[in-house]
Amino acid sequence: MGSDLNITKHLQDYILKNGLKLHPIQKEIIDYNLSLGDSKRMQISISQCQFLHLIIKVSKIKKVLEIGTFTGLSTLSMALALPEEGCIIALDKNEETNKIAQKFFKKANQDHKIKTIIKPALESLMSIRNEKFDLVFIDADKMNYQKYYEISLDLLNKEGLVIIDNVLWHGEVVNKDINDKYTKSIRDLNNFISKDKRIEKVMVPFGDGMTVCRVL
Repeated sequence: MGSDLNITKHLQDYILKNGLKLHPIQKEIIDYNLSLGDSKRMQISISQCQFLHLIIKVSKIKKVLEIGTFTGLSTLSMALALPEEGCIIALDKNEETNKIAQKFFKKANQDHKIKTIIKPALESLMSIRNEKFDLVFIDADKMNYQKYYEISLDLLNKEGLVIIDNVLWHGEVVNKDINDKYTKSIRDLNNFISKDKRIEKVMVPFGDGMTVCRVL
């Protein structure tokens, strides 16, 4: 039986060198995030940027909901892949990081595709409950992941996609000795999704792990 390759730093650099090239403003966001200390871990990986770009292109996605924006790397990665008439509604509760993200969106000439809502995500989701999306990307507070997932299914167009970040949680989901509330929350979500008959799904080891769900 074949197994996944162990990705070393050297091999990761090779993959990124030979993959989809980053937009200059994506690079600026990454450089900015490096100055943030521990909070830089909230950024998605470059491989995830590339994956989101490809998913949007091949699925011909036009309308995206993002739950959790941080400084805007994932948002911009998706906006760049959208057609000119495409749009993203980006939810985040942090006004300061959102201001920074909006500056990057404008600098990349993608701000016309992006509408931000600055509130706790569950409140924002209630305010857009009558809208429909082709893709929902979840990357926010982990304790509410299952709530976001359930609401997202109701907001999707037929055969729409939900993509959830951090599903491998630094590898801690498989460590039986780690049982903090965040790890348990991710484990519970993964178990729930694995049994959910409403969708078909695949878990991919990009970044901190992503689960892609397609509504049946």
